[in-house]
Amino acid sequence: MPAPDARALLAKYGLRAKKSWGQNFLVDERTYRAIVDACALDDKSWVIEIGAGLGTLTARLAERAAHVIAVERDRDMVAILRAELGERERIEIAEANALTYDYAGVAERAGAAPSVVGNLPYQIASPILFRLLEARAHLSRMVVMLQREMAQRIVAAPSTPEYGALGVMVRMYGEPRLVCRVPPSAFIPQPRVESAVLRVVPFAGGATRAPVGDLERFSRVVHAAFQMRRKTLRNSLAGLASDEQLRAAFAAATPGGIDPQRRGETLSVEEFAALTDAIDAAAHA
Repeated sequence: MPAPDARALLAKYGLRAKKSWGQNFLVDERTYRAIVDACALDDKSWVIEIGAGLGTLTARLAERAAHVIAVERDRDMVAILRAELGERERIEIAEANALTYDYAGVAERAGAAPSVVGNLPYQIASPILFRLLEARAHLSRMVVMLQREMAQRIVAAPSTPEYGALGVMVRMYGEPRLVCRVPPSAFIPQPRVESAVLRVVPFAGGATRAPVGDLERFSRVVHAAFQMRRKTLRNSLAGLASDEQLRAAFAAATPGGIDPQRRGETLSVEEFAALTDAIDAAAHA
């Protein structure tokens, strides 16, 4: 069966992309292949596709996976999915919101952690990504299309201009890797920015890259450290503890301590975790 084409489907059903929903439909075969390959599927794999849209990627995923759940909340798109793919044995269509979807329930049904794949609308990409990270213990990998600038921030190394809170938080929960860059011409309508496919493999069992006692405090420390990039750690973290507590935390965070004159952009994920625990210990001393 020929792979479905977004242009033909839109024409067939008399629809256009909804700008308010951030809809841009992929039409580039090379990018389809890169996404499917990054999912590393076999005949036992389950896949959850979020924002399935017209089902063009859905059909290609179903060629390799045992079961594909197409999650979509736009009723016009759901109608097309049911009309075009509803009879296919390997495809299940779920009218649902990716932000509230039960990923753990799918893992239980599958008997293994599924992959999640999707072309994320740029305006809600960050909330969806963090929802997936919350559910990471039930997922084997995430393969998502993002704005290229956002993807580059996630994979950036310390002491680079792109390194920031987003990258630290994602790296705390998994291993991110850029799969490919995607030009605007790969979509209809064409977005104004370049995109990129990002793969994130969560650490097994929902583990973190570095041990930390309080993940909420870790998030507060990381975000405070990057709120004013030119500030030193001593100044940027001033609202989280007293001067005395911070001095003790900087001294105790690592075997050699962490210099309070450093900036947040120079700290690794592991250093942020150690500093978080040291601040917590100093606050309760």
